[in-house]
Amino acid sequence: MNLNNIQQTYVLFAIFAVILIFASTIGFILKKKSGDRPSSVIDNLNARINAWWIMLIVLGTSIILGKVYFIVLFGIISFFALREFISLLPTRRGDYFPLLIAFYFVIPYQYYLVYTDWYGLYSIFIPLYVFLLIPIASLKQEDTTHFLERSSKIQWGLMVCVFCISHVPALLNLKLPTFQGQPIWLALWLIMVVQASDVLQYVCGKLLGKHKVAPVLSPSKTIEGLVGGIILATALGVAMKWLTPFTYLQAIVIGLTVCIFGFFGGLVMSAIKRDRGVKDWGQLIHGHGGMLDRIDSICFSAPIFFHILRYWWS
Repeated sequence: MNLNNIQQTYVLFAIFAVILIFASTIGFILKKKSGDRPSSVIDNLNARINAWWIMLIVLGTSIILGKVYFIVLFGIISFFALREFISLLPTRRGDYFPLLIAFYFVIPYQYYLVYTDWYGLYSIFIPLYVFLLIPIASLKQEDTTHFLERSSKIQWGLMVCVFCISHVPALLNLKLPTFQGQPIWLALWLIMVVQASDVLQYVCGKLLGKHKVAPVLSPSKTIEGLVGGIILATALGVAMKWLTPFTYLQAIVIGLTVCIFGFFGGLVMSAIKRDRGVKDWGQLIHGHGGMLDRIDSICFSAPIFFHILRYWWS
């Protein structure tokens, strides 16, 4: 029986659901065996599995509803991520106007440009035009106290939380001559590989970890966890290469690339949290931090993955 692309997408989500059911069962059994004894490892693992369930349901719903809803979903993700980013950094009255522009003009317009597939503009809108607009908007109150730091904070937040994240739905616009599948598969491959790398780094670190990668920035990350997680996530990417135009070797190289950039993305965002003296970006996801805690690795890997495809496969 030959399945069309839409049917194959449904089958893919069914496979992910079966995997999560298995993982949830394991988590439930481990929790039962621990009894009343608190276990941060088991609780954290179950929280990650629950977060994956939420992600699968939200992604699946947006895919069923269509491209517009998928783009709107990531626009909402950018909104909450930017709110978390800004909330951890001190603001002054002079920041209100540029923040108003950032939330209610820049985010909608960036995703509108992605929707219309205006690559020539959405690729430079934030890095160039908004980069100039934010400090100009900050002049309104004539507040010069920490002017450079305040402007840079908003600019950096927009780059990470909006510009970088918008490259995930932008994958739907790519037209690859050698790829006959659904463009949404490319986004799913990226999300699944990078998110799996995060989870597997955590699991491998708990099972095998002895040597810290960055004890100050992220005490829970170990060299063993990093290597094991990236290798296993790359293997997952190879197993799912049918979602992409990649050969086995290309899937290995690109899988390693996005996982490594995802790791450094998480480390950079951890450095910012340490600077602000907090453990999590927020409490949006019960028991597992904020939106940025879940997408920090995708922030760095998404634009890399997008441009690899655009410049070598288009």
